[in-house]
Amino acid sequence: EVQLVESGGGLVQPGGSLRLSCAASGFMISQYSMSWVRQAPEQGLEWVSTTNTGNNNPLYSDSVKGRFTISRDNAKNTVYLQMNSLKTEDTGVYYCAKSAWRDRANRGQGTQVTVSS
Repeated sequence: EVQLVESGGGLVQPGGSLRLSCAASGFMISQYSMSWVRQAPEQGLEWVSTTNTGNNNPLYSDSVKGRFTISRDNAKNTVYLQMNSLKTEDTGVYYCAKSAWRDRANRGQGTQVTVSS
């Protein structure tokens, strides 16, 4: 059974940092591209970042480029998202996703990130 469990969310002030983790089971992340997507309150799903199997050309949305860093530890079967210089507009539920992130079956349950003073 494919399972993705996100953690590391919380409440942080603007300008602060958080590190999200996504522990995968039921498959090897080394064989798949992995992504982070988010959903702000009353908004649709927004793609944030993707790491390919070699983690050699990570992709970022313009809204997070230069502030977020995606990485993977294939030995731990875990994907990370380091988020720095957080803004209020980064608030939302963050989901880890395997391969085709639009498919709900490929996403975890999410972790809440709230950026507020």
